[in-house]
Amino acid sequence: MKRIYKTALAVSVCIALTACATDDPNKRAKTGAGIGAVVGAILGHQIDDGHNSSKVVGAAAGAIIGGAVGVYMDRQQKEFEDALADEKDQNAIEIERLKDNTLKLSLNSEVSFDFGKDSVKPAFYSTLDKLSDVINKYDRTVVHVVGHTDNVGSDGFNQQLSERRAQSVSDYMIDRSVQVSRLLAEGRGEYEPRESNASESGRALNRRVEIFLKPIVEGVENQAYASPEYN
Repeated sequence: MKRIYKTALAVSVCIALTACATDDPNKRAKTGAGIGAVVGAILGHQIDDGHNSSKVVGAAAGAIIGGAVGVYMDRQQKEFEDALADEKDQNAIEIERLKDNTLKLSLNSEVSFDFGKDSVKPAFYSTLDKLSDVINKYDRTVVHVVGHTDNVGSDGFNQQLSERRAQSVSDYMIDRSVQVSRLLAEGRGEYEPRESNASESGRALNRRVEIFLKPIVEGVENQAYASPEYN
């Protein structure tokens, strides 16, 4: 599906991605650095500091001053917890705070995708709607969508399936007005299992899509665009 990028930011990020899309073993790191530089050169944002006043929080796009990161991510996590309480109770989604203040949301593929398919189930639309609404309120983060599979099938099939699932979730969020310049989608196939693939219960946990929301922090903006490490 073709999309028209209507802002200078989106166009510039697209150019940065294209420039890095070569057969370069360091492509992932260079992509993050390139996008961070482009974003930092174009925009500045403001953030409410919690005391009924606003301050510029960095020269780069949405960069948060270090001391404000924890509070900013606390608020975002609380909104996710409230909005997705039903999904958490049904084990359809997990919300986790990582040590670097990244928020990690794990989507259960049993409820979000049919087996071996890459189209989001209609029953899961409302969950992605709520998730996207919160993401739109907190635009000082970069959103990484990462697909995973179990080991059933060939390596190549699983890699492609994980990529397509991540892209399906990313496309859905774009349709819900999440800025395309904030989204990075990738697939990791069967190579980062949560549990052993020896049992069906383990394989079910390994079939998942994870969403990482990494804060854009002043002085280290490029780190938000680096692909998240498996935890």
